[in-house]
Order: sequence, then C-alpha cells, then structure tokens
Amino acid sequence: MREKTPKERCSIARLILLPGLITLAVTFLRLVGEMRHWSKTWFNPAPGGMGSIVGITWLAPIFGIYFALKLVKQGQGPRSPWRAVAIAALGALFALGMALQGYKIIGGDPFLVTAVFLWLPFALAAVLQFAGWPALCKTLLAYAYSARVPVAILMFLALRAHWGTHYDAIPPTTTPVGFAWIYLWLALLPQLVFWVGFTVLAGSLFGSLAAAVRRARQAGTDEKA
Repeated sequence: MREKTPKERCSIARLILLPGLITLAVTFLRLVGEMRHWSKTWFNPAPGGMGSIVGITWLAPIFGIYFALKLVKQGQGPRSPWRAVAIAALGALFALGMALQGYKIIGGDPFLVTAVFLWLPFALAAVLQFAGWPALCKTLLAYAYSARVPVAILMFLALRAHWGTHYDAIPPTTTPVGFAWIYLWLALLPQLVFWVGFTVLAGSLFGSLAAAVRRARQAGTDEKA
C-alpha cells in the first residue's frame, strides 16, 4: 500500500475533525450518564452496553454518509458506486455469517472463537472496502481510530478504578485471570480490531449507498435537462 501524501493526510484530518469531536463528546456524555446512573435506556451500563441510545456505534453509518457525500463533492467518489455497495454488502455478509456460525463450527476457548470468528472477519471485511472506494475506506479508518482509541483509554482507566460503567463491566462468565489479560481481550483488541472493522464496514455500506443514490438522482436530472 502506497504511503499517503501530505495533501491526502491533511484532507482526511480536516474531513474527520468535526465528526471526531462529536464522537468524543458523545463518548464523554455516555460516561457521565452511566456514572450518574441516568436512564439505562439511554445509558446502558451492562457489559457491552448494547442497545444504549447514547453511544458512538450509531454514528458509523451516519458519518459514513457524511464522508461519502463530502468525498463525492471533492471529486473523490468511487469509480462505480454500485460496485462499492456490492463490495460493502459482501463484506457485511461475510463478517456477520462468520460471527453467527463461529460457535457452531468450533468449541474450546471462547476467546479464541471470538478472535477467529468475530474480530478477524470484521477486520478482513474492512480491508476489502479498499477495493470498492479507497478514499472513503481510508477516511473511515482514520475516523474509526479517532473514535475508538479514546474508548480504549477510558476502558483502561475504568477497569483500574471500577467506575461501575459498561467501560469496566466484565461479563459474569469471564474467569478473572489478571488485569492485563482482561484489558487485552475485553477492551483493547475489541476496540482497535472489531469496532474499527465494524465502523469501516458500516460506514462503507451506508456511504456507498448514499453515493449511488446521489448519482442516480443526478443522472435523472441530467436526462430531464
């Protein structure tokens, strides 16, 4: 993979600046809400924190659309929006299929199963998006790390201090084997592998769809003109 030029790095940094700040604000809002025991519907403190209305997971498709439309406007759209959609859909089907079938295929260490059938497939599916829309994939990758590195840091602090939030909530089935192991498997790797892959994949799918719809509408307008 070729190294980004200074102009490309500057463009991506400028593009993700506002979304990155919004994401950071949502992260800290959720932390405050959980620590102050606000509504669990909005701030779910359970392990994983799934389904919480306030959270950064929902931002991946939203900012995927935002980045896509910005890139198209800058002349950095995909060669074929529908091809990009197809590649994103293929990646999503692969990742979700592997995740759903993982525990049926092999037994043993659940963390090994998670690594092989959840984290790795999402990471591979994210890499696949370079083939569909390189500019969007690079932008989403940069945004994903800007969103997830702060969470990984928060989880380190929360696990150390036992804040009582989803950032330090340990599943009841987890066997305590030391802080380093717990942080690696329950925080660092999920945040920097799985959630980064999810962000790139979800953003690519919704962003590519937005670009395809935009191009179709533009084609319709040109025909009427």
